[in-house]
Amino acid sequence: MSTNMKPEARLRSLTPYICVDDGRRALDWYVRAFDAHRRDEPIIMDDGRIGHAELSIGDSVLMLADEWPEEGLLGPKARGGPSQSLYLTVPDVDQVVSRAVALGAELTRPVQDHPYGRNGVINDPFGHRWMITSPVAEI
Repeated sequence: MSTNMKPEARLRSLTPYICVDDGRRALDWYVRAFDAHRRDEPIIMDDGRIGHAELSIGDSVLMLADEWPEEGLLGPKARGGPSQSLYLTVPDVDQVVSRAVALGAELTRPVQDHPYGRNGVINDPFGHRWMITSPVAEI
């Protein structure tokens, strides 16, 4: 593969499927904050909630749906905070974290250098915790 080609986003062995309190707003936010791309149109249920939507971010897919309290599916804000972290590798962690914070994310750990790469941590406006990293440059 040429280094100029973007790898195709696809389902991986493990694909995150998150629950959010406002699916339409979340789709727009992830597109703007993480340079995500919509994969097809969301499935809208009869009551107007998003039943299923997919975004490509880098070479991976993120699935999401609105909350379904009647099935026990609630986003992290309704449950009192995140219970997991989403680990996102990007070319420029400083740019992505700054953009996410400007768009309403909470900065929970500033971007810093570590032996394994440069990273920072945010909570997005929907309560999900993201560890955003740029790996150590290979020499």
